[in-house]
Amino acid sequence: MRVKLILPALAEATSPHYRPIKYSLFPPLGLATLAAYLDACDEVEICDEHVAPVTVGDAPDIVAIEVYVTNARRAYELAAFYRANGAHVCLGGLHATACPEEAALHADTVFLGPGDDTWPRFLSDFRAGRPRATYKSTHRCLYGSPTPRRDLIDRHRYLVPNSIVVSRGCPHSCHFCYKESFFDGGRSFYTRRVDEALDEIDSLPGRHLFFLDDHLFGDDVFARGLLEGMRGMGRVWQAAGTVESVLRPGLMRAAAESGLRSLFVGFETLSQTGLDTCGKRQNRQSEYARAVAHLHELGVMVNASFVFGIDGDDPDVFDRTTEWAVAQGVETATFHILTPYPGTALHRRFTSEGRILTKDWEKYDTRHVVFEPRGMSTSELESGYWRAYRDFYSWNSIARGTLARTTPFERMRHLAYQVGWKKAEPVWDALIRARRLRMAVPLLERMLGRPASTNSSASAQTILGSELRDSAASSSAPQ
Repeated sequence: MRVKLILPALAEATSPHYRPIKYSLFPPLGLATLAAYLDACDEVEICDEHVAPVTVGDAPDIVAIEVYVTNARRAYELAAFYRANGAHVCLGGLHATACPEEAALHADTVFLGPGDDTWPRFLSDFRAGRPRATYKSTHRCLYGSPTPRRDLIDRHRYLVPNSIVVSRGCPHSCHFCYKESFFDGGRSFYTRRVDEALDEIDSLPGRHLFFLDDHLFGDDVFARGLLEGMRGMGRVWQAAGTVESVLRPGLMRAAAESGLRSLFVGFETLSQTGLDTCGKRQNRQSEYARAVAHLHELGVMVNASFVFGIDGDDPDVFDRTTEWAVAQGVETATFHILTPYPGTALHRRFTSEGRILTKDWEKYDTRHVVFEPRGMSTSELESGYWRAYRDFYSWNSIARGTLARTTPFERMRHLAYQVGWKKAEPVWDALIRARRLRMAVPLLERMLGRPASTNSSASAQTILGSELRDSAASSSAPQ
């Protein structure tokens, strides 16, 4: 049996004139995990259109396409082509789950939710000649699940080939998150066994790891077991966590001692009312500064995420947010325009209020305004978003953040971190076009391995920005 697994790219990622580094960060682990369920005699190919064109003209028996909101149009184009050529086309992922009726118009089979339990059932049914039109995930367990087929991935095309996922979902329920629709009908947060996760970590070459889990520390028992097992491995790694997890007694110290070097934290907004409106109860704005200070004390860099356009935001929110982040010494920041993804509680509320402006999914990229905001105009929201990026990464802000560090090495690190990510985009672009991205990996590992300070419990060094974590959503789990 011949199987082709495809991760389509949104239009801008396929343009020869626009291919930023974020599209070459992580391999598609979800598809690689699906490949692990195939028989040894099956022929399988993984195509990531973010890093290489999808070759057509072949004749696979099954084509499985991962659909996220901004690549939906391209996914449907590829589906139509392969269906016309006789392949059985499967669509799954976040967007296919959120909009199953839409996806069904373009597929022979649609998968709803994670594919860990539904994909094996489909393969059995297909081999028996009776594949179903819809498979909905209900059994949620990663114990004993296969590891991704990394042999099918050209790791040299990615800046972070050693990405890894050891859990599914998140224990929290923010209104703007896909989680509730994607995990509908079953557990929405679960982990691998600690020993199985450690075995996969041990199998990866090099030193650097990037955990793509939505919340690596969501299960405290699992997290502490994982950190204890990683102690002494000599790894340096990055992940995502919450303000609550940062302040959980002893947890971040254990993480730093096992190699944590930078942490993505979704602060989202400096308004406690805004947090409550979004259902982000795991954040308390009054604890933000303490969380940043704690990470810095441990030598861990902070990758901060903020969302603009939450009800209650006014035209001053952009300046307030960037000034706070610079003053706190946050190393990198990612900014987003609030986006009501289909299937979320936020989308349902905005739809009931008549505030959705477009269903052009390619604009649902957190850089365009797709709803009617309150407190400012759509043009103010969009221009303020771009201004926040400009101001945070201005030379003046970089200088302020650099001079605020306490040692010469920390100043050098802060400067290299911000300049190397945002100001050096033409260099990254040149490396991608020349297919020399692999040249950056040894440098990354050497920089990550150097201690940040003599009085820190762990070293902290990285050249990656906070956009790393945000761009991971489309490839973080089998879908």
